[in-house]
Amino acid sequence: MATEIIVLGAKGRMGSTIARLADNDPDYALCAVIEREGNTDGLEIYSTFVSTNLEDALLKYPSAVVIDFTVPKVSLDTVKCCKDVGGKAVIGTTGFSSEELSYLKENSKDISLLWAPNMSVGINVLLKILPQLVKILGEKYDLEISEIHHKFKKDAPSGTALKLAQCLAEARGVDLDKVGKFCRHGIIGERSSEEIGVQTLRGGDVVGDHTVYFLGPGERIEITHRAHSRETFAQGALRAAKWLAHQKPGKLYSMSDVLN
Repeated sequence: MATEIIVLGAKGRMGSTIARLADNDPDYALCAVIEREGNTDGLEIYSTFVSTNLEDALLKYPSAVVIDFTVPKVSLDTVKCCKDVGGKAVIGTTGFSSEELSYLKENSKDISLLWAPNMSVGINVLLKILPQLVKILGEKYDLEISEIHHKFKKDAPSGTALKLAQCLAEARGVDLDKVGKFCRHGIIGERSSEEIGVQTLRGGDVVGDHTVYFLGPGERIEITHRAHSRETFAQGALRAAKWLAHQKPGKLYSMSDVLN
């Protein structure tokens, strides 16, 4: 049976990619596309329910999974709507504050909810192997991350870079809020061994590049993930939606849960 999908922000860079893929894949049924008031022109190409109101779509298709790659404020409204009228949601939005993430976690007790700053299989495999490298290499290796995205991206560092940094920090048993270095400028002194650096580059149309560096005595290891197309994330989001359709509330799910 095809998984029913509602795409929020269906004219955005990610939303349009997800809607197109879902519309052309027999494993999915694109039930509705949602956009803000005055921005629905062109959505009739999907031959599906077009609306500016997510609640209307959820009431019409109560079994559908909402996929939302918008902005934090809109995504929080999506979660509230799902809680109010019944619904499940896959959230790929980045830039949440710690309080906003707490809101997602709290509401995951009542609705089936999955959040991941990166839906690609490759990045989520990387998150599994990085802790092993941290422990094997030891404290003599300095940890750094760099990320590059297109010039239109609004948040920095990327949610993926922050997730990678958190992964490294947890493996080291340190608090990222205390050891993270997100900007270096001027006479800053020597680098401490505890630091985890996260540096941001923006420009052009780069879909997403992330490199994790293990810089040790006499050598370094660089692990790079490059997304060649937004379809990588869109396919991951659809895979997550298919999985989430059969899950009950109780925790804030992640792509790790899907892959396991």
